[in-house]
Amino acid sequence: MLTNITKDNPIYSEELFGPVACFYTVENEAAAIGLANDTPYGLGASILTGKPERGRKLATQIDSGMVFVNRPFGTSAELPFGGVKNSGFGRELSEMGFDEFVNKKLVHLDNAGIHPFAPPTELVPV
Repeated sequence: MLTNITKDNPIYSEELFGPVACFYTVENEAAAIGLANDTPYGLGASILTGKPERGRKLATQIDSGMVFVNRPFGTSAELPFGGVKNSGFGRELSEMGFDEFVNKKLVHLDNAGIHPFAPPTELVPV
């Protein structure tokens, strides 16, 4: 556990992995969101609160691929995993993850002789 981390400390702007937790004290929610977003990384974040709906509201404001409310982290095969900013591109796992590895194409089929701007008769995603 690390505390009293200042902006001039290299730890402040690093993406840490392993059994490390950085704790900060802030004045208000706006300062907490600003601190959470003041990083070039965005893999995961955690919010600890006695009010889960408040945590949900704050989670939408954090620039991170995953935000866990009232737990430090967690994932499973049915949940998308991935970050934003310099913490990766796209998602893996879950249906969202499958979509990252698929090149989708739309084939628009019309009968011969139909007006070129008529409504489509059949759309087939492949």
